[in-house]
Amino acid sequence: MYTKFYKLRAEPFLLTPDERFYFGSTVHSQAMAHLTYGLTRGEGFIVITGDVGAGKTTLVKRLIATIDASKIIAAHVVTTLLSGHDLLKMVAAAFGLRDIPQDKSGLLLRLQQFFNDTHRDGRRALLIVDEAQNLSEEALEELRMLSNFQVDNAAPFQSFLIGQPQFRRLIASPDLEQLRQRVIASYHLGPLTSEECGNYIFHRLNQVGWTNDPQFTPGAIEALFVHSRGIPRRINTLGSRLMILGFLDELHSFSAEDVNRIAIDLANEVDRAGPSAEAGAPSDEDTGLETAFTSYRLEDLEKRLSRQETLVRRVGSIVKQFVQLANSDEPY
Repeated sequence: MYTKFYKLRAEPFLLTPDERFYFGSTVHSQAMAHLTYGLTRGEGFIVITGDVGAGKTTLVKRLIATIDASKIIAAHVVTTLLSGHDLLKMVAAAFGLRDIPQDKSGLLLRLQQFFNDTHRDGRRALLIVDEAQNLSEEALEELRMLSNFQVDNAAPFQSFLIGQPQFRRLIASPDLEQLRQRVIASYHLGPLTSEECGNYIFHRLNQVGWTNDPQFTPGAIEALFVHSRGIPRRINTLGSRLMILGFLDELHSFSAEDVNRIAIDLANEVDRAGPSAEAGAPSDEDTGLETAFTSYRLEDLEKRLSRQETLVRRVGSIVKQFVQLANSDEPY
């Protein structure tokens, strides 16, 4: 739709994580450095946390795309609420194992054999667990037990744990002291700065063949930063809606007012949707968006009231003139 209008190869603001759009902001570069450090150590746990939409999964996919497969076998697991045993089965499946034993002892032996074979081939196994905040203490303890495996005094298995901020509270449990002792590095992925927000937008546009059409004014970039609070997924949401608006209204330059229109529309959609049917309350992301947009909704309402007051005054003036003219003796 708008890709043809703006002569783009693809949509620049898709919400699906895509390592091809990876942007090395200050915080993302720091997070990547922690993961790379973990790879060089080859043991223990690396913990990366970040808010919803901060770019954690894109970071993970970027890391996997750069890993030397001749040295490391990487498996990416996105967890739900799993028991320890179910997590072990998911880990085995993620590493491509077949005929997975159903009993725990057989499953552990199968995984140990896999780690031994991998080590003999001159490689090691890397498990990346996404959405780690959903893991139970039991499941985390199973991962710690897997890290106990050794071959020739070397660790054939390593885990990276990626999750939302509440994961830090989970691993702070007194029952997970032994796991915390195995954490060799930890980092929290924060939001982009205002300058990085603009660079992020232009980076994604350049990836799809952008030729400065549409243009983004400095005011539009600042408004995008304010409404998104520097969270990449929110920037993408606003950016996608903005491009659609530009196509429909045939715009070739975006202003702060255009961004504010989109932000107000999104906030109104949140209001109409009401509380989440599943959780019984708005999500953290929706709540954050609504908070960020409140001032602009009020500003828009004030502008509408001002326009209405002006219109009422004009109508009143016309009526007054008509009455005066009707009561006068002058001919029409």
